[in-house]
Amino acid sequence: MEENSTQRGLSPPLPRYWHTLRHLRPVQFYGRVWQRLNPARPDNAPAPGCRRVTGLWQRAALRPACMTGPGRFHFLNRDGQVQAAADWNDPAQEKLWLYNLHYFDDLNAPDADSRTDWHRVLIERWVEENAPGHGNGWEPYPVSLRIVNWVKWALAGNALEPSWHQSLAVQARWLASHLEYHLLGNHLFANAKALVFAGLWFEGAEADRWLAKGLEILTRELPEQILADGGHFERSPMYHAILLEDLLDLLNAEQAWPGRVPGTAVEAWRRLAAGMLDWLHGLSHPDGDIAFFNDASFAIAARPGQLLAYAQALGLPGTDSMVDDGLRAFDDSGYVRLQRGPAVALLDVAPIGPDYLPGHAHADTLSFELSLFGQRVFVNSGTSQYGTGVERLRQRGTAAHNTVTIDGADSSEVWGGFRVARRARPFGLTTGEHDGLLEVACAHDGYRRLHGRPVHRRHWRLGADRLVVHDSVEGHCREAVARYFLGPQVEVTADGCAGKLRLPGGESARWRATGADVRVVPSTWHPEFGLSVENRCIELWFTVAEVRLELEWG
Repeated sequence: MEENSTQRGLSPPLPRYWHTLRHLRPVQFYGRVWQRLNPARPDNAPAPGCRRVTGLWQRAALRPACMTGPGRFHFLNRDGQVQAAADWNDPAQEKLWLYNLHYFDDLNAPDADSRTDWHRVLIERWVEENAPGHGNGWEPYPVSLRIVNWVKWALAGNALEPSWHQSLAVQARWLASHLEYHLLGNHLFANAKALVFAGLWFEGAEADRWLAKGLEILTRELPEQILADGGHFERSPMYHAILLEDLLDLLNAEQAWPGRVPGTAVEAWRRLAAGMLDWLHGLSHPDGDIAFFNDASFAIAARPGQLLAYAQALGLPGTDSMVDDGLRAFDDSGYVRLQRGPAVALLDVAPIGPDYLPGHAHADTLSFELSLFGQRVFVNSGTSQYGTGVERLRQRGTAAHNTVTIDGADSSEVWGGFRVARRARPFGLTTGEHDGLLEVACAHDGYRRLHGRPVHRRHWRLGADRLVVHDSVEGHCREAVARYFLGPQVEVTADGCAGKLRLPGGESARWRATGADVRVVPSTWHPEFGLSVENRCIELWFTVAEVRLELEWG
């Protein structure tokens, strides 16, 4: 492993830990200790009664169906089943697969009513076969998602048996004493959302405490996690969509139990949700799906169109402010959308995320994605797995993205499954329009840790019929490579330093590289967890300090 780390330009283990841990907040240290030493035990006291629903619960956004038969499931493009109690924690399954098993997303999936009998058996089995406080299902994150899914299912007209109602209360109590302060970010947000749902579903003093705690966390976390431009601070379009759905669910729940949430909080939620919708639209391709920056894939979060429809059902404002043509800079999160003619380019000029929470970051600084005629042409890696394996590390690495690697190193020192040591910092961002071309220029300092202290600078120019990407490396280096990964259905031909692209819709584009030796190599794209799709990559190996790729169409 260390040989591989050296090849990737990683610092030795002790400095790497230092550069990783020095950014953490104190609560992340003592929160982890508290999680390990917390003597709290499941509280099996009788559950509070149910609070009467006095408002209207709207149909929420639906996740893909994942239950394929009684006790049979399809998660992350992998099948599995629960035949015995031990299968809830089957060591042969990946951790994320088991997490999904305990979420109960299928309760609120398309045609869920046709699987009600399966669902009722499944809930009964879960209550009987998952002892409180033990196993994957009792970790705070799956507890949070399951509480919300059970409450949603009940609000859709399904009755909870007394033992399930009792279990729901035990889960809420357990969660309240196991909040994920050691992780913060989207995990703590999910914890808070679940406490609000539990606090609204149940009545009485105990439920009021859950509600108050959930609202307290949200009041503190929302202004930090949702940036002024509407983006989520972890800079992952996938997690942004998940958090947006969470916020819409909270607004929905407030309407079901009107008056239980302070009006100031509701107003803030509505304002933030509108901004998040706008950001999500900006970071989506013309095909209606998200861009792949940092950890991102399809089929995990609801699609942008679903979230827009959900928001409109809740009475949120329309999308009149979402102007597409031209240049749109999301200054706070660090992304730029360029649209001119049939081309849409999405640019990453962002920091990798909050310093204390880079777990979902990729070393993708100054990468970008491009759609032409509504079809993806240049695509970043995507994400097909979590964990600590070699493939997870490769997908997070710079060489899996449409940007420049120097001396085989990553622009940010991604390592482990969710860790980052030294980080790239963008600087010198300029945007504008000249002679009908949209222009963006930026640099980053991620490679200054290398011998020769090189700096990567990139300049994009987009017009109605062309894209020009100009890369330069200042300082000394042994090698530099700019990579352009093609969508899996895009065909490429090469003749020396030029060639053609043929899009799946039949359109074509011409490309030409200068200042580099060109190679077209096989690669893979990862649009979903558990899925790798063959594609091609155009590599530009620098022969001089400045390299340019020109793409023309029409």
